[in-house]
Amino acid sequence: MATAVPAQHSDIHAHSRYWVVPAVRAVVALAAAAVITFTRDAHTATFGLIVFGAFAIVDGLATGVLSALLAGRRITRVLFAVQGAIGVIAGVLALALSSSGLGLFLYLVTVWAALTGILELYNGVRERGRDAAARDWLITGALTAVLALVLLFAPADAVLAIGLFGAWAVIVGVFQGIGAATLRGAARDRTPSHGAESGS
Repeated sequence: MATAVPAQHSDIHAHSRYWVVPAVRAVVALAAAAVITFTRDAHTATFGLIVFGAFAIVDGLATGVLSALLAGRRITRVLFAVQGAIGVIAGVLALALSSSGLGLFLYLVTVWAALTGILELYNGVRERGRDAAARDWLITGALTAVLALVLLFAPADAVLAIGLFGAWAVIVGVFQGIGAATLRGAARDRTPSHGAESGS
């Protein structure tokens, strides 16, 4: 019994800090949205690939690494690690091939959004009722999957495609920021009760 208590406390402590993950992802998404918003005259395919590439790498690292450190269940950490790896790979390809044109931008963003959206949506469905962040994963995954569908059927126009990605980044960034604040508040509310239980 004595050896089980520290492990339980470790899990609770790590999970209580998970709000850091959506907070960092919110900052990254809103930063990408700000760059797109304030450089409207430069919405070329090359610009889109560079912005998306930088975003995907940073978001992928934040999602994969921070989730591995702070998420609760092992399968959740694995799925987010895969999601993060997809983002990093897509970002590296976008930056390395930034002069390849609109076709590559549409292809990379669509495939990235479809794969990562489905993974995050699955995480949300799987952990619904068991993890406080599951609802946020559901909504973020759904929004990202919708981005893939919209880009798949949208006209091949650089300004439109980059604008759609920027709009997605604003919505997801704001939503994840709210989610981070909610999770942080919930973690603070749980901390006293855990302390009381351990003291008794």
